[in-house]
Amino acid sequence: MAKPAALIGSSSIFLDAVERASAAAALNRPVLVIGERGTGKELIAERLHRLSPRWGAPLISINCAALPENLIDAELFGYEAGAFTGAQRARAGRFEDADGGTLFLDEIATLSPAAQERLLRVVEYGELTRIGSNRAISVDVRLVGATNEDLPRLVEKGRFRADLLDRLSFEVITLPPLRERAEDIEALALHFARRMAAELGWARFPGFSAKAKALLDSHAWHGNVRELKNVVERSLYRWADAETPVGRIILDPFESPWRPAALPGTAAAIADAAPAASEDRPPIDPAAEAAALPAPALTSVSDLRAAVHAYERSILIAALERCRHNQRRTASALALSYDQLRYALKRHGMLNIGE
Repeated sequence: MAKPAALIGSSSIFLDAVERASAAAALNRPVLVIGERGTGKELIAERLHRLSPRWGAPLISINCAALPENLIDAELFGYEAGAFTGAQRARAGRFEDADGGTLFLDEIATLSPAAQERLLRVVEYGELTRIGSNRAISVDVRLVGATNEDLPRLVEKGRFRADLLDRLSFEVITLPPLRERAEDIEALALHFARRMAAELGWARFPGFSAKAKALLDSHAWHGNVRELKNVVERSLYRWADAETPVGRIILDPFESPWRPAALPGTAAAIADAAPAASEDRPPIDPAAEAAALPAPALTSVSDLRAAVHAYERSILIAALERCRHNQRRTASALALSYDQLRYALKRHGMLNIGE
C-alpha cells in the first residue's frame, strides 16, 4: 500500500482540523471536507480512510466536476449492457468499486439534481441500481465529500438537496486557507524544497535567502498549499545552484520582459485600455455599476465577438473592484454562482484575482 501523503503544519487551527478528522475516521459515518482550492481536502479524505477500520479496502476518488452531467450517473452507479448507445458490456460504477472501503467525491456541489437524488438513496439505504437495470445492488461504502462551496447557502438557493446535506454532514471539517496559517508557510516551503532538491540531484538544499523568505511569508497564496508547492519547485528548478541559498522566488511563470503584448484592436487590447475605477468613488452595487457600463461601439459586424468579450471583461473588472476582489461577493453581486464566476474569470485570464 502506498505511503499516505504528509499533512504538514503546526498552527493550532490546522491541527484542530487534522485532529477532528482523526477522531471522525473511526466512525462509519459520512464526512464533508470544506475548504478553498489547494488546502489539502484530498489529504484529509485519505487520512479519514487510512485511520478507519476500512484502511485495507479500496479508497476510490472521483472529481464530480470533471465529468459531463450525462456521464456522472454511469460513472458513479454503473450500467448494464445495452443501457445506452455504446454500452456493449456491463460495467460496475465507483460505488461498487469502493465496496467495503471509502468513496471520495470531490467537488460534490457540482452534482446534478438527478445525481443528488440517486446519491441520497445510496447514502440512506446502502443500495443502488445500475443504469438499465431494475435490480438493486447492496454496497457498503463510507462516503467523504469535498467542496469549496457553502453548501447550506446552495440549499437555500435550491441547488443542493437539503435532505442529502443532512445525511452527509454528520461531521464537517473546514480547512483554513494558508494565509491564516502564516507560521506553517516556512515548514511547508522547506518540505517541498528538500523534495525538489533531491529530485534535481542536489546533495542538500542550501536554504532560502532572507529576501526569498520574506517574499514567501508575505505572499497571499490564493492557491494555498498547492500554489506554494508549485512556486517553490519552480524557483529551485530555475535557480539551478545547489550551493547558494535560493535568492529568487518565481511567483509568476509567465513573467518576462519579452512577454507578448496584446495586438492592437484585439479584445485584450481593448480591455487593457479600459480606465481603472477610481478608489475615491462611493461604494455602489457592483451589479448596478456593471449594468451601467456603455456598450462598445462596433465598426463592423466582424467586431462583435471582440466587443462582447471586452464588454464582459470590463463588467468583471468593475464588479471585482467594488467587491475588493472577493470572488464570492462578486459572484453574488452579479447573480452568478461561484463556479460560473470562476469559469468567466478563467475565460478572461483573471482566475487568480481575489480569493
